[in-house]
Amino acid sequence: MATIGPIMADVGGLALSDEDRDVLRHPLIGGVILFARNYSDAEQLRALCNELLALKRPRLLLAVDHEGGRIQRFRVGFSRVPSMRSLGKLWDESSVRALHAAQAHGATIARELTAFGIDLSFAPVLDLDHGVSTVIGDRAFDEDPRRVISLARAFIAGMAEYGMSATGKHFPGHGAIAADSHLELPVDRRAMEQIESRDLVPFRALINDGIASLMMAHVRYSAVDETPASLSRKWIRNYLRRKLGYQGAVFCDDLSMKGAAVVGDAVARCEMALDAGCDMLPVCNDREAVVQVLDALPVKSRPAASRRLAAVYRREGAHG
Repeated sequence: MATIGPIMADVGGLALSDEDRDVLRHPLIGGVILFARNYSDAEQLRALCNELLALKRPRLLLAVDHEGGRIQRFRVGFSRVPSMRSLGKLWDESSVRALHAAQAHGATIARELTAFGIDLSFAPVLDLDHGVSTVIGDRAFDEDPRRVISLARAFIAGMAEYGMSATGKHFPGHGAIAADSHLELPVDRRAMEQIESRDLVPFRALINDGIASLMMAHVRYSAVDETPASLSRKWIRNYLRRKLGYQGAVFCDDLSMKGAAVVGDAVARCEMALDAGCDMLPVCNDREAVVQVLDALPVKSRPAASRRLAAVYRREGAHG
């Protein structure tokens, strides 16, 4: 099959520039992530997405962080989806209502985004709300792994109604530490037994369900590996692939984040992420870094990664 490039880039504004087109046509570029700056109204977003989708073959994978709550890039003209933690609170009153709402929220997000040709909303968050992480916090469904599993399954079922695949994040669990990986490298010093008995429970369940993709955490789990999980062969190739038997696509978290900076410049980060086993590497809000990566990395055939990534494209002809 045709190779899908490993780099996910971004664009600067409401329409593509000539530089954007040149960069995105590079064979190493396989996806584009959209931000709030790329949206003004429905007509503009449709024109932008249509041009992105027509730019190359295989076509670009289009993604956006659109979880609901405080992480929702498009707002005016889109439904305001509440934080996922609101579903955990609703569960306290009625698990039936909470599950119904979770499925409805997943369907709303998928219906509104796929209407523009967008493939992924990089959701749901499978992290547990341990009550200490400001960057995760109310983005998590709950502190109880069993509730997270049930609510995530309902949310994913709603997404699937409109042909959207799920991306569970942030493997193996980002909710037990206060530090923000956008600003620094968080360190989780818990023993592996603690992580497996709590944070990994939702991930294992959704992996067994066949979730299409996962996003790695820029977190150092010092009892397991000094390398951040997002760049770690131990976590991705050994634990996720071999021990858990995961067959889906693996997204690195944004390699422009400070949590990835400990290993070097953008080229070094991308090389390490690919070696660790990531299939798609977002490099966001740093066009100079993207160009450096495109100049430095070799263009290679990636049949296994391309098959995994092809499976997360939105499914045409779904309900709606």
